[in-house]
Order: sequence, then structure tokens, then C-alpha cells
Amino acid sequence: MTAVAGHFGEWIQGRLGPDGPVALVTLACPVLQVRVSPQGKTLFPDHVTRALFETLGLAPAETRLVHDMPLGGGAGASTAGLIALARTAGFTGEPTDLAQACIRAEGASDPLMFAAPDQMIWASRQGNVLATTRPLPRCDIVGGFWGAPVKTDPRQSTFPDVSDLLHNWEDAVEHQDLPAMAALASQSVQRCDKTLGQVSPLSDLIPLFGALGEVRAHTGSARGLVFPPKGVPDRVRDRLNALGFKGVVEFSTGGTT
Repeated sequence: MTAVAGHFGEWIQGRLGPDGPVALVTLACPVLQVRVSPQGKTLFPDHVTRALFETLGLAPAETRLVHDMPLGGGAGASTAGLIALARTAGFTGEPTDLAQACIRAEGASDPLMFAAPDQMIWASRQGNVLATTRPLPRCDIVGGFWGAPVKTDPRQSTFPDVSDLLHNWEDAVEHQDLPAMAALASQSVQRCDKTLGQVSPLSDLIPLFGALGEVRAHTGSARGLVFPPKGVPDRVRDRLNALGFKGVVEFSTGGTT
């Protein structure tokens, strides 16, 4: 059975310079997946799947999918679903070709077709790898989906400039400095919150639970806290549930994940 892992928002996302492309570092999440299943449903309108199959030179096929993450949650349901459709239809080519097909189908793409999607700075509207890094240090994430779902609009350009954060990100990853990475992710959250006017209660929980920082889907409702490996306090999940977070999950990412 074909299964494709999603992500859980981004470590960083914004414009690469005031007039530059939208760039991001995805937060790989192995526990949220899209799977091919006879019990699933059709996720995409006909014109989207037609564009995908035509771009890849595949015969059209109706494939039913189930997804662990909510649509509009910022956890990669659309990209993972398109990848699952393509692979089920027989695609075995280069991930760059699959990325371009996803962009033609929907106008934007997460880098989930790559073996290590979190080891790159990704231009999500262009399908280009802008830079690569070494593997991220391992950490634990606990979070959920807060507020209404938000569907990605590929025409949206009102993201803050994060070129300084991405420059510092490469240095932090090179030195395997997880606290510095979490601090940069928190800055990206704050800039996005200010731009979009969507401030969650997570920042108040950082000192309360000793988290290193926070992450979010910069388009979508996923929000989470960053902890060192095996460092998530037992009561965090209960607090998130009490604050109205849906689909609360805890997972490890980075390292060999």
C-alpha cells in the first residue's frame, strides 16, 4: 500500500528578500501520512489530477486516499496525496519532475517527494532547491491543529522577509545547535503571526514547559512546541487539548528520521 509522509508546518517560511521567492524549511513528520485505500475518497478535482498525470505522462487513474492530517492543516495533505497518486500510477522518475508536476497541478508544492525534505531550503512556488544542509539534529515535537483550516493560495505573497533567519538557520544546522534552530523557528512564527494576525496561545507555554521554541504552519492550522529528544513533559498534551487544539500528536524528527 502506497503511503506518503506529510510534514507539520515549517521551521521557517517567508520571502527570501522583500521581492524574492517564497522559501521554506519543512518540518518532517513521519506520523502523519496519506495512504492509498479502497476505503478512502477522491481528494482532488478532475483538473488537478489531469494536470498531474499529463505532466508526468501517466495514464489517468482514479485512486482513493485516506489522510491522517486535516485538509488545510498545513501538514502536507495535498502534496502527499498527489505524490501517492503519481506513485500508484507508476511514476518512478526524479523527485524534481514530480515537484514540477505538483506545482503545475496546484501552484505550490512541499518537498515531500525528496528523501530528506527538511535538509533543504525550498522555493515552494517554483519547485527549486535553493540550498541544502546536513541532517538536522533530532528533537521531539508536540502540537496539534489550532483554529480554522487555511488552504494554501499559491498567489499569496504577503509573507515576511526571512532571509536573515534562513542565513542563520544554515549556520545553526551546521553546528547542530537545536536551541538556536528553535529560536529561529519561533522568530518565524512571530513574524508570520504579526503579518496574518493569528496569534496562538503556544508562546505562553514555552517557559511553562521548558520548550526550546515553537513552530507553525505558515499557511494552515498546525502549531507545535520543540523539545530536546525525550524531553516532552507528560502534561503538555493535556494542556493543548484543554486549549482547543485538535488532533494532538507527538513525534520525533531530524536525525535519521
